Amino acid sequence: MFQPDLFQTTPPVQPAPKAPTRTMDLPAVLERLSTLCERPRYSFMVLNLIAQASAQTGSAGPYVRDGNRRVAVRDWLSDALMPVAQRDPRRLAIADKVRAELETKRALPADPAEAEAMIESEVRKRVRQSGRTNVSRAVSELVRAGLVRRHYQGYRVDHANRGAQRQAVYTVTEEARRALGHG
Repeated sequence: MFQPDLFQTTPPVQPAPKAPTRTMDLPAVLERLSTLCERPRYSFMVLNLIAQASAQTGSAGPYVRDGNRRVAVRDWLSDALMPVAQRDPRRLAIADKVRAELETKRALPADPAEAEAMIESEVRKRVRQSGRTNVSRAVSELVRAGLVRRHYQGYRVDHANRGAQRQAVYTVTEEARRALGHG
């Protein structure tokens, strides 16, 4: 019989002391977002809007009430963030491109006010589509940061994967809600 520790050349590995866990507050949320997100300011705006929409239940989606109508949560978030892009050069370039496309098709009305309304409607549609992509990307970063959970709800059953007429549902974690003052 022998003692294994007598033949050991390196001292046994001691577990590293645990770092004190910092309670989640607003600066901790901002720090986490700045280290884990490509666009932390945008992600923070999305997080705040989701927390606002989920104030009563903790979950936002699949639809959010906007006045007297129900809007898919990604569309609602995209529309809420649209004013941020009002003066963005890319939005102005989209408006110029839409105007050129409609002029080429000779689809613009003769009335300048109607023409501007038609152009603005098409620009809003394109910006919303782009905004939905940006929101999805930001939510993926928020999920990775552990501040939001996402699942899909809709036709037949709730499901972890999208598809089959399912809509996204976003749930802000309890610690993130407390940090944002919504919990």
